[in-house]
Amino acid sequence: MSQCQDSLYQTELPAGAHWSLRVKSGSALRLTDVEGGANLGMLFYNPENLLERYNAPDTLKCQHTFRLTSGHCLYSDMGRIFCGIEHDSFGWHDTVCGTMNAQQTTERFGALSYQQARNQRHQNGYDSFLVELAKYGLGKRDMAACLNLFSKVNVNDNGDLARDPQPHPGASVTLRFAMDTLVIMHNCPHPLSEEQRYPRSPVTIALLADSAPLPAHCLLQAENQRGQANNALYHHTACCQGAH
Repeated sequence: MSQCQDSLYQTELPAGAHWSLRVKSGSALRLTDVEGGANLGMLFYNPENLLERYNAPDTLKCQHTFRLTSGHCLYSDMGRIFCGIEHDSFGWHDTVCGTMNAQQTTERFGALSYQQARNQRHQNGYDSFLVELAKYGLGKRDMAACLNLFSKVNVNDNGDLARDPQPHPGASVTLRFAMDTLVIMHNCPHPLSEEQRYPRSPVTIALLADSAPLPAHCLLQAENQRGQANNALYHHTACCQGAH
């Protein structure tokens, strides 16, 4: 852990590692692919009601998009906005391909356990998510389709998906949160990874010191304005309940 000038907290998530934290409404996370080639899998939950979680289909449908980048919002299955993508130097993030499991990881990179290699093991995203979810009383049935930051997935005319292998060292994404959110993440290979070796780029995570609402460019679409209205109603209701 280290401090940087504009962050309250900063840490590094090595390849094959997983982590979770609760982020307050108004706060922001800056996520950076240090060496290029990382895949940061992420899930989002309402910490006050863990049944409410990230909904990839609604996120894409209501914003009429296949990719996510700056200006897009990430929706819950209750029609509320967890966060908006405030800044993005990468430009294209996947939220349709899910996460790689143990069998796929072994077939792609070979088996390498913690007992054999310690932190250089070949960890997979599915088990990483389960480890973090268990800390909050959640399990397999609570896992939804995830967001994969720093992974661009193209589609050809036949509908085949392929991950763009071009690395972008230093690419960063800033997520601005519109409600309190439990964030689950891992730095494990993408399901469509074509690397010959297990990717090893770390990701830095910075909790920024400032607090702000969703930026205006995340609210240009009418759908996102309705999502923000849903958030406002939710926060109003929560305040009223807390007053009694």
